[in-house]
Amino acid sequence: MSSNPAPGKGNTSSLPGMWSQVGQKVWHHWQRTAAQLPSQCAVCHAWPAQRVCNDCVARFAQPRPRCPTCAMPLAQATVRCGECLSRPPLLDGCVAAVDYGFPWSGVLSGFKFHGDPSWANALALLIRSTPWAEPALEAAGLVLPLPLSPQRLRQRGFNQSLLLARHLAPEKTDATLLLRLHHTPAQSSLGRAQRLLNLEGAFALEPTRASAVRGQRIVLVDDVMTTGATLHSAAAVLRQAGAAHVSALVVARTRTPDLDSDECMAL
Repeated sequence: MSSNPAPGKGNTSSLPGMWSQVGQKVWHHWQRTAAQLPSQCAVCHAWPAQRVCNDCVARFAQPRPRCPTCAMPLAQATVRCGECLSRPPLLDGCVAAVDYGFPWSGVLSGFKFHGDPSWANALALLIRSTPWAEPALEAAGLVLPLPLSPQRLRQRGFNQSLLLARHLAPEKTDATLLLRLHHTPAQSSLGRAQRLLNLEGAFALEPTRASAVRGQRIVLVDDVMTTGATLHSAAAVLRQAGAAHVSALVVARTRTPDLDSDECMAL
């Protein structure tokens, strides 16, 4: 007689996987429900409202001229900023919803550092409402969130870029294709060149699936961009693997390259 217990009668080997699936279903149901509930505007405190009310979005998220390849704010619409003309970036395009400043710096801090992943839906909607974001998503074959290092993921408990990507294009988002191989400490005091040097070898593609990139139009997703060192390092890996087109979508773009998403706020 077999000594193996019958399924459901003492066999607990499948319980961790089962409870993981149950937990995911509960979490997704909670997210859908919470997104439909009225809230208080985080900026003006109007009630009831979405996380940021329509009046505050209209006031603080007005589209503005930006460089199409690095999303740096410009005084007027032009083909490219001087930096991108003199040193063409690895990104074919970059779309930013807002400038990194009030009230979005506080919103992003709450999203990432105060355990509030429910911000992902509102911020993804902000990105999607930005000119040129929707066409980029529609044309993309893959949407890749910038991965966190295992150390940073343990600290934060979730990858904010992955949450944004799943709200933007759930059917195109791949969470395991682009990998972050090692942790990079905060680099707020470093210039762009030094940041790029520190990020050498930080990203790679999952070896058994690297061919999935070849010939694809890819959109990278992150929360904030400044110098673009992190996004450009990831784009370099995708280019080397044969990606046909690489662009980026971010919530916020800093107005000066002296402050960065992974670097500002001790990221």
